[in-house]
Amino acid sequence: MPDGFIAFELDLMSAVMNQLVPSLDAMASAPLSLANTAALPDAQGVYLLIYDGQVRYVGKTDAEAGLRTRLSRHARKFEQRRNVRPEDVQFKAAQILVLTAMDIESRVIAHYGSEWNGSGFGSNDPGRERETTNKPEQGFDARFPIDIDIPLEILQPGEMSVHEALVALKVALPYTLRFELEPGARGSHSFRLRPSPDLAAARVIIPAGPLTLRQALQLLIRALPPGWQATYFVSHVILYKETRGYAHGQPI
Repeated sequence: MPDGFIAFELDLMSAVMNQLVPSLDAMASAPLSLANTAALPDAQGVYLLIYDGQVRYVGKTDAEAGLRTRLSRHARKFEQRRNVRPEDVQFKAAQILVLTAMDIESRVIAHYGSEWNGSGFGSNDPGRERETTNKPEQGFDARFPIDIDIPLEILQPGEMSVHEALVALKVALPYTLRFELEPGARGSHSFRLRPSPDLAAARVIIPAGPLTLRQALQLLIRALPPGWQATYFVSHVILYKETRGYAHGQPI
């Protein structure tokens, strides 16, 4: 190595961690409510979800789906579940301006531990493969299953197609409701545009007053031709033209 020269590697990750962890430990947490998460900037950063006094989940966001978007989505996830109330969960969030290209999430997970990471908590709908493999749900959903017996005021009284009712439910529910589409339907908007013909053709009259999801689906099934089945899983609900049993699902 020539005189007057060194090769120096700046350990930016260690510098961030040495400041970030003490700051997270020292700050107060806040309830994971939609009101609290709506007040956050939609900026890149990291966050902790705390339940029973312990960090259960560590997440990282980017500028496209920032802290407000991600934590608001998590807040909705705790609605309409058994064994937990939304106000039971707290969060801590930190905007980090130099987060790009750093694998800070894995370092924070390693520091705190987090049983909900990797448990399906932050996952999207895995699709039909999950149901047909007959694997039991584990982790977050098994401990905090969705509750389909809570009275809801989602459907407006009056006549509509079964498909229109399903779209309204799917958009409003804080968990997955998946229903049959026409063959070959793909894409995020397919559930609105390409339903099974039976769902689009069948008409249903929605009564006044709140309905649980169980009651709503039973009402929709009665309006459909024979052969339709709704099935409850601890993480989601499906409606397909089928008559079958699932190892870990219950017909509605």
